[in-house]
Amino acid sequence: MTKSKRETERKYEAPSADDSSWLPKLTGVADVASVVEQGTDELDAVYYDTEDLRLAGAAATLRRRTGGADAGWHLKLPLSGDSREEVQAPLSPTIPDSLRDLALSRTRGAELVPVVRIRSTRSTRHLLDEDGTLLAELTVDGVRADSMGTTTTRAAWAEMEIELAEDTDPALLDVLDKTLHKKGIERAGHPSKLARALEETGVGAPRLPDGRAQSVVEGSAGEEVLRYVDAQVRTLVALDPAVRRDRPDSVHQMRVACRRLRSTLRSYRAVLDRDVTDPVREELKWLGGELGAERDQEVLAERLSAHLSHTPEELVLGPVAARLKAWNVASAAEAHQRSLDALNSPRYLALLDSLALLTEQPPLRRKAARKPKKVLAKAILKEYDRLSDRVAHAVELPPGAERDTALHQARKAAKKTRYATEPARATLGKPAKRLGKRVKAVQKVLGDHQDSVVARDNLRSLALAAYSAGEGGFTWGLLYGQEQGLAAERERELPSVWAEAAKRRLRKDLGG
Repeated sequence: MTKSKRETERKYEAPSADDSSWLPKLTGVADVASVVEQGTDELDAVYYDTEDLRLAGAAATLRRRTGGADAGWHLKLPLSGDSREEVQAPLSPTIPDSLRDLALSRTRGAELVPVVRIRSTRSTRHLLDEDGTLLAELTVDGVRADSMGTTTTRAAWAEMEIELAEDTDPALLDVLDKTLHKKGIERAGHPSKLARALEETGVGAPRLPDGRAQSVVEGSAGEEVLRYVDAQVRTLVALDPAVRRDRPDSVHQMRVACRRLRSTLRSYRAVLDRDVTDPVREELKWLGGELGAERDQEVLAERLSAHLSHTPEELVLGPVAARLKAWNVASAAEAHQRSLDALNSPRYLALLDSLALLTEQPPLRRKAARKPKKVLAKAILKEYDRLSDRVAHAVELPPGAERDTALHQARKAAKKTRYATEPARATLGKPAKRLGKRVKAVQKVLGDHQDSVVARDNLRSLALAAYSAGEGGFTWGLLYGQEQGLAAERERELPSVWAEAAKRRLRKDLGG
């Protein structure tokens, strides 16, 4: 059993852990009405990582800690700004499987071993408002760190940390920060105890997640594309724990990261060697497909439930809502298990290794060293031309299954064009952003049309199940007809939306 909490904190250098005379008076700062001492604890933590420090390189930590009020296993995952998520599990002799799984996208299945032992003598103070409500916790630690290799190296230092209470406004940190700075108390030079311990005990330095490969020419097309690829890889890796815990929108976001990566590797073949990237694209397609079952079920259930909720009661004949709910519960559980099976598979771990290698040793082609403007613009225009051809083909077809398929292919081309603009926005500026926005509007129309196609297929299956159970089919037919009308409306809307995207100045604006 695990539980999690969000931590928002800042660390500071401390002159001493034994003498607190240096600590500024914080009573009266912002809403702090009193500072109450809470005593001292002895904390003993062993930190685990892979031999090449993959967790530390991803700004994550895993430790087993005794002492204090929250003794147990702690996995800390980075969030935005000063925040992290801490997932806790009870004390046990070995790493809990639940935490091992949540760390898997960062360890990529490599063995976790003890790397550093950190012992702290911690004094704690509570910062309270005038009602006695906890605003923040201030701790001062005397830290002793020992490496855990064949030889032991020790380091020692003092540090202070301020962690906000759950409902405290983060602005309090800025106010306290200014007060501390005026008193000569500066922010710590390391993001965590582990990072400092790894450095000062000589265990090693992990590869930073935003490090640029040495082979990339600064200011080149390769640098622009790889910066985007690296960001999407990090997004995919970071979303893995959320998908495992079925967090809202996590599957959708992870699937989008897969699509963005696939599209970028396809669109920028002039920059990255397709002999290397094409197999990665195929594996991203597989992962996106496995995640797609869960995401498609989410979208479909929301769509059908919304239609039903807007249907007048007198037109809802039979147990339509109950059947829809039972179908969704069963389908959603099956789809989520499919996602979990994919994330726990050797194939997924192999994909993560391929993505790590892609960013660390990019297969750059000759054009990667060129200035980015022409290289990126040419790639975008190539995708745009493909989109133009597919839209033209689709609108010429008569209504029916063939046209539905052609519109779906145009939708996929719209996504590829939109994603192609994203790595280029820093270089091409407003023209790339403007095209991305216009193509997104096309994608939205085509996406709603495709959702209607999928909804109608499922409505027919639900209607057949209802018929077999002796239930009426009137309402299912009504919903089907509504979807037909929506699809026809989107088809009528497409030409005007496409005309807005198909501006004649496109090539001149992009410089292609």
